[in-house]
Amino acid sequence: MADDPVTRGDTGGGERAAVTARPATNYITWTALALMTVSSVASLRPAPTMAVYGLACVFLYVLPAIVFLVPTALVSAELASGWPGGVYRWVTEGISPNMGFAAAWHQFAMTIFYYPTLLSFVASTLAYVIDPDLASSGVFTAVVIIVVYWAGVLLALRGGIGVIAKLASSGVLVGTLIPGALLVILGIVYLLQGNPSAAPMSGSNLLPAWTGIASIVLIVSNFGAYSGMEMNAVHVNELKDPGRQFPRSMFLAVILVLVILILPPLAISWVVPGDQISLTAGVMQAFSVVFGHFGLQWLVPLVGLAIVIASLAGFMTWLSGPSKSLLLVARDGGYLPPYFQKTNKVGVQQNILVAQGWVTTLLALLFALVPAVSNAYWIFMTITTSVYLLVYLWLFIAAYRLRKIAPDHPRGYRAPALPLLCGVGFVASIAAIAISFVPPSQFGGGSPWVFVGIVGGGILLLGLIIPAALIALRKPSWSVPANPEEQTA
Repeated sequence: MADDPVTRGDTGGGERAAVTARPATNYITWTALALMTVSSVASLRPAPTMAVYGLACVFLYVLPAIVFLVPTALVSAELASGWPGGVYRWVTEGISPNMGFAAAWHQFAMTIFYYPTLLSFVASTLAYVIDPDLASSGVFTAVVIIVVYWAGVLLALRGGIGVIAKLASSGVLVGTLIPGALLVILGIVYLLQGNPSAAPMSGSNLLPAWTGIASIVLIVSNFGAYSGMEMNAVHVNELKDPGRQFPRSMFLAVILVLVILILPPLAISWVVPGDQISLTAGVMQAFSVVFGHFGLQWLVPLVGLAIVIASLAGFMTWLSGPSKSLLLVARDGGYLPPYFQKTNKVGVQQNILVAQGWVTTLLALLFALVPAVSNAYWIFMTITTSVYLLVYLWLFIAAYRLRKIAPDHPRGYRAPALPLLCGVGFVASIAAIAISFVPPSQFGGGSPWVFVGIVGGGILLLGLIIPAALIALRKPSWSVPANPEEQTA
């Protein structure tokens, strides 16, 4: 099987045999990779928002899972078992090298605004544990974002993928699976005590109330909840047997993601009436209410700290995946200047992370300290999410073409009904991108055409103009081989 250009010293798109064998201690388990994937996709953050819909939250998550999550997981499993290297390699082989770079860029661009959002959630949760008044402090939020980002970079630079895998595994367990299981168990106990469910649980409540275009937006917006399932495929060669273990890892991740996203909102809806669920106070308010019913209020700060750990695990996973993918494609095709291709002795893309750190620091200061910028932040998140969804368009096209042009290429796993999976996933991705042009409630009474212009212009800039410029400026001399230290890292 082909090797990872960075970790194995391959500089030609992953086609050569390994120059050196890595020690077994450098491998990660397929369960660890599954938990890394879960940490980058699922969390308890959306639980209160979805609890408002009661039993309908099952439909709101299962339908997008069928048309988006499952196709993405199965198609990624086949591609990773045949072409190690992640999205950039798959799109390069299935479409073209330039499109492979564009896919890697689109995946990386999403993180530009994602990190401040995720870390601001960490700040608000920490504030709930320390002093709730700090949650409204822009200075506190900015400090947490900046300190945590740079601490994460230092950790990644020192430990590489092994440390990130361990943090992701422990973070998902401590901060997502255990609190989520506790919430569900208490919810079941609440019902067994004879208390009526706060939300009706009859079959007629399985479908959300139809409200026109708003209902479509609600359903399609959950496609984005599953973004990131393919991200950690870049680490496929960290497995001992990628052909068998990566598909197994993806299947476990799919099951855990569905359990985490569906069961906790249901538990909250049993105990807390929909009109009393605070969407602003978020998940901590839900835990406070549920624990308060059982006299377990003392657990709230502990759960808060656990959720912070899970969020940090997700942050570290995102910090590692997209930036490494960008490094790999830059080295293969000379798409970035050599400065941005420099890695340290454990093969971590240090200059890419540092450059992104300065952008994150600036955004943290602007979004936390300048109200006008903070109010517009959700617009930028809409843009970057749409740009990230472009990755899936290229992924499904590449998978379909590779079945046609390379039917005999060795694959450890073949997805069933691949043309159908690609078609359904492609249409779902298009629908999710189209829905991003529908103005949300935060836009108020502004002109919808202004919103369309802002979102469309942003997608055009991040999704087309910047990657096209980098492709036009690339130089073959910028192709940098992995250094000897990385070959044995």
